[in-house]
Amino acid sequence: MRYLEITVPSNRRRTVLDVLDGEGIEYVVTDEATGSGIDDATVVRFPLPTRAVESVLDRLADAGLEDARVVVIDAQTVVSKQFDELLDQYSHGGTRGARTSRQVLRTKADEFTPSVSIYLVMLLISAVVATAGLLSDSPAVVVGSMVIAPLLGPALAASVGIVTGDDDLRATGFRYQTIGVVVVIVASIGLATLARLGGFEPGGVDIVVVAELEERVSPNLLSIMVALGAGVAGILSLTRGFSEAIVGVMIAAALIPPAAAVGITTAWGMYGAALGAFVLVVVNVLSINFAALLTLWIAGYRPQGLFDVPPTRKPTYAYGAIFGIVLLLLAAPLAGVTLVEFQATQLSSTANEAVDDALTEPAYADLERESVEVTLDDDYPLRSIDQVVVTVSGADPGNDPGLSERIHDELAATADEPVAVEVRYVLAEDTGLDADDEPSTASVGSRNVRPGTAIVPTLEATT
Repeated sequence: MRYLEITVPSNRRRTVLDVLDGEGIEYVVTDEATGSGIDDATVVRFPLPTRAVESVLDRLADAGLEDARVVVIDAQTVVSKQFDELLDQYSHGGTRGARTSRQVLRTKADEFTPSVSIYLVMLLISAVVATAGLLSDSPAVVVGSMVIAPLLGPALAASVGIVTGDDDLRATGFRYQTIGVVVVIVASIGLATLARLGGFEPGGVDIVVVAELEERVSPNLLSIMVALGAGVAGILSLTRGFSEAIVGVMIAAALIPPAAAVGITTAWGMYGAALGAFVLVVVNVLSINFAALLTLWIAGYRPQGLFDVPPTRKPTYAYGAIFGIVLLLLAAPLAGVTLVEFQATQLSSTANEAVDDALTEPAYADLERESVEVTLDDDYPLRSIDQVVVTVSGADPGNDPGLSERIHDELAATADEPVAVEVRYVLAEDTGLDADDEPSTASVGSRNVRPGTAIVPTLEATT
């Protein structure tokens, strides 16, 4: 429920009261002196169901009262039979859900957009925390960077401005989003460069092997789902009163870590991985805006009337088409990554079955399957299957080319493309070594597996 106070010149009082009488709204009228330059002012106060605020303000605007001063206040309880009838009227026979008016929606979107100075400072802090979390492979630290990022207002302001016809709010939303992405990327490049010059590299391995980083430099179609969900949830938080803080974290999750990943991989000179992360950032920004715009449209925040051509109809259609088309174009490489991951999963399942079938033979009764891993190459962002690594263990596994031949024969029957297969042996016998000592291993060299071709690998033992 809302409580409205409308201040107009006394000579316009009748216009306001006619609109309220036509809607069956009970009101209180007082004549008051104001400091706004209106010598003879009238203040009209009345309660309204939340759903009625937008339509009543639109009717007042149509009556020529666009310049009236309107204050909308949250009301806890209204005890009135006439108000109950009005509440039933605006519930349309359904639930009495609270739908925020366009006027209030603009105000809320603007309130969640901080000043430029605060925005920049908070983003810098968020970028530093996100970069540190990714470099240290710490999910908790990465989540912390999302919590402090003030992205809810800027991420939704553009869509709200488009649908409600507020050009200033739309421009502010787009400007803040652009600045935010640039600031996070630049800050993460600086911090990651310092980390690299300082000799920091997690675990002494390739930087993109870090779990928190790898999933963001080669994104798949599921990444879009996160951003689309964030856009929908963000609008619902503004229009239905859901928790804005939680939704803000969700939006930040779609933007801050990928932007920091761009900076880290750029500092490490891995420009293919940086491109993959940057594509994810752009896709997420577009997804949030597209989902927010679509949700506003479905929720009824759109130009009314089939044959009406209000100022907001054309830009709403135009921006919706732009967001959708660009999003589809950028989703193509993500679909390629998704396909490769699906193929890798299928190949892993086939390889597991092939190894299990081979080890059932009497000649390999003393061997056990330790693991089967399908690895991808380092050609980010569009990676491909590199090889299948099979690890078996036994008391005295030796180097048996027959086992590797047996496995790659199974894979060759189902593989569409040549695949390299490597078989590694782990000596599991009790050699008197301490538990902390590394076991000896033997490996079979890689060879391409082509459908219908049997290749016996050259053996190569290592310890």
